Amino acid sequence: MKDSYNKLARILRVSPELLLNLDQKMSAISGQEGVIEDIANQNDILVSRTLTELGLSRESKAEEVYNALVHRLIYLDQQLYEALDKPDLAQMSVACGKLCEMAFQVFTPPRGLFIKREKVADLLDKHKPDNLLNHFGYATTQELIEKEGFASVVSALRFTQSNEWMHKFFEESYGSLTVDDFEERSVELIVLDQKWLSVAEKFLEKKYHNISHLKEYGIIFVIPLPIDTPGETMRMFTLILHYLHEVPFYSALFRKFMENEDFISKLQSLLRGDVSEEKMPDGGRLVWRVVQRYLAKDDESDFRLVEPHLNPEAEHWFRAEEDLGRLSRMLGKNEGRLNLGYWTGLDFVGDFFKDEKGDEKLISFDLIDLIMSVVKKGEIKYLYHQQEALWNKIFSEYMGRERMNRLVEENIIKGFIEL
Repeated sequence: MKDSYNKLARILRVSPELLLNLDQKMSAISGQEGVIEDIANQNDILVSRTLTELGLSRESKAEEVYNALVHRLIYLDQQLYEALDKPDLAQMSVACGKLCEMAFQVFTPPRGLFIKREKVADLLDKHKPDNLLNHFGYATTQELIEKEGFASVVSALRFTQSNEWMHKFFEESYGSLTVDDFEERSVELIVLDQKWLSVAEKFLEKKYHNISHLKEYGIIFVIPLPIDTPGETMRMFTLILHYLHEVPFYSALFRKFMENEDFISKLQSLLRGDVSEEKMPDGGRLVWRVVQRYLAKDDESDFRLVEPHLNPEAEHWFRAEEDLGRLSRMLGKNEGRLNLGYWTGLDFVGDFFKDEKGDEKLISFDLIDLIMSVVKKGEIKYLYHQQEALWNKIFSEYMGRERMNRLVEENIIKGFIEL
């Protein structure tokens, strides 16, 4: 069996035979031959090029390769921090400044389909967010929203209300929605006021991410934690870009399913991020699973990860990394050192290097894996973003990226693409 099958199979943690069988079937369907070998060659070329730029070689130790990639990332992180006018999140709730301006200049999301604000206010009046009301001393949710702002209140539900409250609100309130409860409006990106930090700390015991989003409301929000960790600016900015792509992706699906009788159940499925646990359909056709979450975050041994599958999350990151390259060109000569485009095209790239003990370790060249590892201070070496990007890369090389995305959208509820 060719080395290309062995290499990619090892990265994906599947058998070479599975990959060979997949290649034969995908070649017959698409008319594209030699795809696996070509991707393996692309991977080798990009690894070798990157190593040369870092002053390393194939004989370099795994620790050396990882550390060199991290140092490059930390350098670019500092440059991005300065290019964004050294954002101080504590001062940005009124005017987000260059952080938000640059994000929207790099990619301006289209208007989306979201739940009407007044409908959300009605739902919150029926299912009162007691933790928030008690904390601020407001008697009604109307007063809470009027004084604290709609976007801030719905964002804060995530880290102030109990899981039980959130599940009940989701199941009961969203289950009662109709198509008339939705409207078209722009995506919002906000930095919460500094006072929300103390609110969050009161209700949360574990460390929380400071950026999240609400697909059904079209809101991306930033909790104003200090930017005091290497890699934090890059993590924050790329997450914003990722969500600027993810929110319209789901909004387009809301719009697509809006005329269906089971629209609300499909809406809830999308918001939960459902991934089918059923076995692959066995009807003689080649099947790819649709996995709309990073399952490896919860269980890296999940059986669905070693099946042919597509992940829209990896596509949002692919687009965000393209945005970084565009940002570098936008900043121009004055910020010539800020070569963020360096990472474009490396999302699916990884290879094995021997560590100091002589054991072979997989090193991901994917920007997001590296960012998350750096912010976690190397406690965890993230690999799954690269692996998911590689599955998407394989499918798109046979069928085209545009068709891949269309098939994901058409089959995301069913959970399987049958070719």
